[in-house]
Amino acid sequence: MSRLVIFGSGDIARLAHYYFTRDSEHEVIAFTVDEKYCEGATFLDRPLVPFEEVVNLYPADECKMFVALSYARMNKVRAEKYDQAKQKGYELVSYVSSRCSFLTEHPIGDNCFILEDNTIQPFVKIGNNVTLWSGNHIGHDAVIEDHCFLASHIVVSGYVHICNNCFIGVNATLRNSITIAPETLIGAGAIIMKDTTEQGVYLPERAKLFTKQSSEIEL
Repeated sequence: MSRLVIFGSGDIARLAHYYFTRDSEHEVIAFTVDEKYCEGATFLDRPLVPFEEVVNLYPADECKMFVALSYARMNKVRAEKYDQAKQKGYELVSYVSSRCSFLTEHPIGDNCFILEDNTIQPFVKIGNNVTLWSGNHIGHDAVIEDHCFLASHIVVSGYVHICNNCFIGVNATLRNSITIAPETLIGAGAIIMKDTTEQGVYLPERAKLFTKQSSEIEL
């Protein structure tokens, strides 16, 4: 069992602690954040230490690290800490739920967070620092590049290529054989039928309030 330090002290760090503790061979021994965000000495009954001092307290040759951050700034905040942790010499580990269907033979990158009920079909390639929240379908021969965040219940059809630093919201659908350009933001429920443009934002039509109340509708 390897000793693991988690970067973060928010919800994703709390969930990472849950998953790594119950469904991995890693022992979470501490948390770390930038010193200016270091409020208190512990988090989840583990030491919380400044990132600036983490190497002295938990050396990289004795411990591994996982960066548990969100999709802020199109995943760039997480990418920056990913790079800084590597510069400090840490090996960054990935988590793949034992409750997902993982059928590809391609190894995934480091610092990935792949939760339960994902279906990852054969020949899929997943890069570094990718988060797949619960319940997604990743179709055969799809490619997901580095620093992406996919929320829940997304359909990524076969041969889709998702470039770096994309965010895809819940229940989005991507048709087969298209390219999602770098830093694309796809909103919840969007249906994407064509290649996207770099840094493009794609939002679906939203539900509108009907003129009648529910009591006036016969079901």
